[in-house]
Amino acid sequence: MTTASRRVLARSAEIGRIIARLAHQILEPNEAEHGLVLLGVRRGGEALASRLAVEIERICGTAPALGFLNINLYRDDQVTHALPESQIPLDLSGRVVVIVDDVLYTGRTIRSALDAITDLGRPAAVRLCVLVDRGLRELPIQPDYAGRFTATSTEERVKVALAPEPAAGDEITITGSGDASTA
Repeated sequence: MTTASRRVLARSAEIGRIIARLAHQILEPNEAEHGLVLLGVRRGGEALASRLAVEIERICGTAPALGFLNINLYRDDQVTHALPESQIPLDLSGRVVVIVDDVLYTGRTIRSALDAITDLGRPAAVRLCVLVDRGLRELPIQPDYAGRFTATSTEERVKVALAPEPAAGDEITITGSGDASTA
């Protein structure tokens, strides 16, 4: 007998600790404090990028530049979701850009984000920060900063509920088909 399963990977308090750790990791390289730009990938990465910007400012006293990237024009699949346009706060040339997204899966979203950034300038470096790395890559893309790694199957789905400010409803869950006869 097959039933849908759901398990919680992290709740609000733990997500807050993960975000604080990610912010510290982003700040560790010497070049990160000067010219740092966080670019949240539209929809999934927006709230995480906003939360990271607040945490980075709390840690070092200086807020990083914060922007949002609509990658739909660069995707290689048939996505028709209407998303707000990109909001890029400044010229990216010579800056350290951190692409921020909630879940890293096949790598195709990040490849699209890299294409978009290339059209916007030539950063000194581009890094990748994700809340969850679920594996199963189709492209050779790896995160520089990952809040969690959890191996998943192609039948499972990682869902991130994350508000732009800490909220009791923040949660990361994994859903998918599970065989009721196995543990």
